[in-house]
Amino acid sequence: MGPAPAGEQLRGATGEPEVMEPALEGTGKEGKKASSRKRTLAEPPAKGLLQPVKLSRAELYKEPTNEELNRLRETEILFHSSLLRLQVEELLKEVRLSEKKKDRIDAFLREVNQRVVRVPSVPETELTDQAWLPAGVRVPLHQVPYAVKGCFRFLPPAQVTVVGSYLLGTCIRPDINVDVALTMPREILQDKDGLNQRYFRKRALYLAHLAHHLAQDPLFGSVCFSYTNGCHLKPSLLLRPRGKDERLVTVRLHPCPPPDFFRPCRLLPTKNNVRSAWYRGQSPAGDGSPEPPTPRYNTWVLQDTVLESHLQLLSTILSSAQGLKDGVALLKVWLRQRELDKGHGGFTGFLVSMLVVFLVSTRKIHTTMSGYQVLRSVLQFLATTDLTVNGISLCLSSDPSLPALADFHQAFSVVFLDSSGHLNLCADVTASTYHQVQHEARLSMMLLDSRADDGFHLLLMTPKPMIRAFDHVLHLRPLSHLQAACHRLKLWPELQDNGGDYVSAALGPLTTLLEQGLGARLNLLAHSRPPVPEWDISQDPPKHKDSGTLTLGLLLRPEGLTSVLELGPEADQPEAAKFRQFWGSRSELRRFQDGAIREAVVWEAASMSQKRLIPHQVVTHLLALHADIPETCVHYVGAPLDALIQGLKETSSTGEEALVAAVRCYDDLSRLLWGLEGLPLTVSAVQGAHPVLRYTEVFPPTPVRPAFSFYEPLRERSSLLPRLDKPCPAYVEPMTVVCHLEGSGQWPQDAEAVQRVRAAFQLRLAELLTQQHGLQCRATATHTDVLKDGFVFRIRVAYQREPQILKEVQSPEGMISLRDTAASLRLERDTRQLPLLTSALHGLQQQHPAFSGVARLAKRWVRAQLLGEGFADESLDLVAAALFLHPEPFTPPSSPQVGFLRFLFLVSTFDWKNNPLFVNLNNELTVEEQVEIRSGFLAARAQLPVMVIVTPQDRKNSVWTQDGPSAQILQQLVVLAAEALPMLEKQLMDPRGPGDIRMGPSENVALL
Repeated sequence: MGPAPAGEQLRGATGEPEVMEPALEGTGKEGKKASSRKRTLAEPPAKGLLQPVKLSRAELYKEPTNEELNRLRETEILFHSSLLRLQVEELLKEVRLSEKKKDRIDAFLREVNQRVVRVPSVPETELTDQAWLPAGVRVPLHQVPYAVKGCFRFLPPAQVTVVGSYLLGTCIRPDINVDVALTMPREILQDKDGLNQRYFRKRALYLAHLAHHLAQDPLFGSVCFSYTNGCHLKPSLLLRPRGKDERLVTVRLHPCPPPDFFRPCRLLPTKNNVRSAWYRGQSPAGDGSPEPPTPRYNTWVLQDTVLESHLQLLSTILSSAQGLKDGVALLKVWLRQRELDKGHGGFTGFLVSMLVVFLVSTRKIHTTMSGYQVLRSVLQFLATTDLTVNGISLCLSSDPSLPALADFHQAFSVVFLDSSGHLNLCADVTASTYHQVQHEARLSMMLLDSRADDGFHLLLMTPKPMIRAFDHVLHLRPLSHLQAACHRLKLWPELQDNGGDYVSAALGPLTTLLEQGLGARLNLLAHSRPPVPEWDISQDPPKHKDSGTLTLGLLLRPEGLTSVLELGPEADQPEAAKFRQFWGSRSELRRFQDGAIREAVVWEAASMSQKRLIPHQVVTHLLALHADIPETCVHYVGAPLDALIQGLKETSSTGEEALVAAVRCYDDLSRLLWGLEGLPLTVSAVQGAHPVLRYTEVFPPTPVRPAFSFYEPLRERSSLLPRLDKPCPAYVEPMTVVCHLEGSGQWPQDAEAVQRVRAAFQLRLAELLTQQHGLQCRATATHTDVLKDGFVFRIRVAYQREPQILKEVQSPEGMISLRDTAASLRLERDTRQLPLLTSALHGLQQQHPAFSGVARLAKRWVRAQLLGEGFADESLDLVAAALFLHPEPFTPPSSPQVGFLRFLFLVSTFDWKNNPLFVNLNNELTVEEQVEIRSGFLAARAQLPVMVIVTPQDRKNSVWTQDGPSAQILQQLVVLAAEALPMLEKQLMDPRGPGDIRMGPSENVALL
């Protein structure tokens, strides 16, 4: 097949896997004797079974060899830790092909070559005369318009060449694709085949004839068509072996023209090669108007002319540098985990390979670097370089006839030129896709710079599907409405350039429109077009409307998300007309408090949940106004889970307003307690200790004012007794508030005496609140219930030294020692740790408004699984908080929906047995302290709960999981989360799926 031997030269030699020899357990004499005696009495090991090797003292302490020293030195220079080196090496072993599989693939490629060159010829006919095609095969191309000049005949390929990553040794599993270029003989082509899709028609007919003959060969188990990188003008023929190797490899056949057949000067981005008269079916215009350029069409032709030259360039740079190959493989894994290389216009592995070549040529990467260093260097370049503004080029020539970068920037969103200076490698990459790549590269660099222990796993082993990475997702379906959008937006030149692909033509203008409309609410807008599925050779190629669903992901800014006002220019400014034109009927003149009269848009949103969905209003309004896309075609996924945390059915609120009202009432009560006069001791602190006061109560209490006609007064007890003939009074859950009093030497040192003094304070507190502020209070020995504005607060007086007093234990000799008791631990938890946790989570809610919804959805789901009794509320709140404090590799959630999905992912994938979950509230734990805590955790693992959560205030004991869950309950939760996550994500990503998100993952398990 020609280049096959080069493939053998490019492969790296792989030996047998290394075997780590276990260290000796005993060091004392008794240990040695016992070990020796056991080996004497034991049976001889089975053949082939690895056994520990006894090392002599001299061997055990001998100096390291030069090879070991070099490896240690390489690890220190090329990796930041030996663990990272081991992780990278193991990952590369997993994704690379074994030598045995390569041999089988090579054998299959030789068979393909023999069969392709033996396909019989076809006599010359007109391009439009396709009667010679057999009935069992269809042309894999939409021939619109059908009439086209030119002739076609089939001749066996002049050359069969393996191109792509297989020869370079950078392809990764599980999907192994081998690209094979079939050079068509010059006799098939004509000088003007670059015009009006003639070349693409001949290319498709060439494949159709090949497909008919190869499908009859018993060597192949599957013969079908597919689009090349989603381009509908460039189909390829897919061949898979029959039998057990069917999933081993997919060979893609790509017909291409002979070298130097097309003149690059005719395929510049400023040239036109699709005539408007031919494409629109009209007579040529006689007014001499210039034809619009067709840069994408020209690029697709050029791509077929440089397959071999690109292979040679990559081989020259990568063949002698294993580190560069490793880096390319790691980058491909990085792209695949983020779904950046999928669909039409993806940032493919070929692009990152060429980017590595560019960085080598500019000396930003050296050939001696390790794969990890190459990965870092490329991510650093992507994070800091905007190719949508300043393009780059591999071309070193100073020929003035070459097109300028400015010409490419005018034609394409992203510019990266190859070594010829004529081809833009990123022609199909949209600005939105590149900005998403930049965003992911920045996050990855932050993760790598943090040097976290789990950084490798988060970077290369954690998948980031769109539904889990973006706050809101919307699906446009059916895609046929984008055809009307092209007409409305007058995208005739774009349609002509894209060969009638109205989805690609409309995508750029639509994303620009939405980015402008969402403005400060939006951090990033990304799009996803699923790959067009393969189709049988007897079927017509899929139409554009059948190419799946166009999905847009919105990464939102929490600070601007809930604003109901779009403020425009003043009425007398020239920009006011543009503002009115952009927003249409939604724009109106308004007078503001400062006296200014401005254009403005006000969105309807009464509750917080409705404010979070303002982007939905923006998107549907702009698409209908400017693109004629009706609201029924926009399937917006922004808050489908909100209904699960709504209280009453007749309200659309998800409880945020009730939580805010309760917290405000608590703040008022705190001020009253601080200002009380007449207490023997001054109030030193007032702290909330209830889920409502940290915004995590699933169904927060609402203010209740008793209807006195429903009660009978009991004057002797100053109480109200419900009447039997009236409805049962509503239950109002009291919210715990801890009131700390200042220290004093008059406090008793006996536990029982302290309790009696506290009871006196509770009575006095109720009396003063009633006298000074007219509040209804009910005092007991342990707490005081206060009714304020319809809420009930349960105030508990706390003495700072009481937990220490409860720890005092007196020995028979009269010695006093401190020992934790159940009472002291419970009191310390309720009066110290719980208020501190509530205060910290209250602050977290102020920074991340979505925290409340995420925590409440998490607890709602756990309780719906009948597992709520096994988990303390605080433990689930902390797990939810971890999603915001340690969101890597994501950004902190800005919507409850995406936060809940990440909660399910965290619960189902976290290694609870071998790792504590760090919740670094207020960022108080340093990296060194976390390492120390992890070491202590491993040493004391047997004495710790099955679920360990570490906070700055709780570093060793995991207070909130001491009483549960049990190992069985935790395992059940992990299994349920693992089942619920893919099912829920599938429903959210499928606009045609069932709308009931409460459907369970199995018959016996309900999701919600």
